[in-house]
Amino acid sequence: MNIFKLPDLGEGLPDAEIVEWHVAVGDEVTEGQTLVSVETAKAIIDIPSPQAGRIAKLFGRENDVIETGQPLLAFGDQELTETEDKPEDSGTVVGEMESTEDIIPEAAIGLAPSSTTIKATPAVRALANRMDVELSMVTPSGRDGLILADDVRRVARILAEHGPMEPLRGVRRAMARNMAQAHTEVAPATLVEDADITEIKSTADITPRLIRALIAGCKAEPSLNAWYDSHANGRRVLERIHLGLAVDAPQGLFVAALLDIQNDDDAAIVKRLGELKEKIKNRSLTPAELRGYSITLSNYGAIAGRYASPVVLPPTVAILGAGKSRDAVVVRNDEMTIRHILPLALTFDHRAVTGGEAARFMKAVVDDLEN
Repeated sequence: MNIFKLPDLGEGLPDAEIVEWHVAVGDEVTEGQTLVSVETAKAIIDIPSPQAGRIAKLFGRENDVIETGQPLLAFGDQELTETEDKPEDSGTVVGEMESTEDIIPEAAIGLAPSSTTIKATPAVRALANRMDVELSMVTPSGRDGLILADDVRRVARILAEHGPMEPLRGVRRAMARNMAQAHTEVAPATLVEDADITEIKSTADITPRLIRALIAGCKAEPSLNAWYDSHANGRRVLERIHLGLAVDAPQGLFVAALLDIQNDDDAAIVKRLGELKEKIKNRSLTPAELRGYSITLSNYGAIAGRYASPVVLPPTVAILGAGKSRDAVVVRNDEMTIRHILPLALTFDHRAVTGGEAARFMKAVVDDLEN
């Protein structure tokens, strides 16, 4: 029996969710044949077979999450039983992921366990287990914070009224992990400003124009186009601009990378945006297209919202957000007039970026939009 373990797909993430099995126990497969589709880092990846052989066991079902390096399936002439010893891995590397010194994978971090001690008797713990109640969700009413049986029953009734919990899967699971990392690591500060975009002929889709303005901001103040290493307490300021574009989709939030966008003109930006949206629609983005960005843009105003505090995801140090544009009365040349105003919000990691650098970046963005 040969065990095939979930390989490291080069994304730096600790697990993957099984989307669809393409084989079943007893099937004869050839080397390179697709075994399973998994979702990790917001991309769906087909994993090929490392060898020819017969499938003896599958170690997970659809929607199960498998950790990297854990058994995925077994090859052999007989089906494995639960009591059999697991043989040594026969080799699990599936291809090689492209790597360059300019693309640094995002860090992955898990949630730290709570430091709060849960006080409950063994009988109450057994009751919570039977009623499928997580004790960390229960507010204790007993002396010195002791959880009583009635506390568990009360939470069980509340959960029953609201129905079963929806587990976060795929894109939303990746988003939850990333937001937890950002909350743990980043020292965020947010700067807001308004841009007068009256002279822009069409604001139906302001995203290409925002990208051009962001490029201008990075060229004026490169410090915001950077990666920060919290362990080494250092930053890497980049000349090339790898834009991470936040895209809202039914599955959740995607942040897709538009690499080397610093020299693109308006037509090239529009074309790349169109290709990106099509790939997101078809779920055909590759892992490389979801990683390696150096600064992020979020056009949340396309839906609603004026100002916000966008979240910076390490190792990047800045994210520019654009709110919903509006007509407003402003004073120009000592006279009141109606102008079309675009609200902007810039969140930056204050460990690596000063307030002056953020302000100079914002000024260059506004100047470009108003030009």
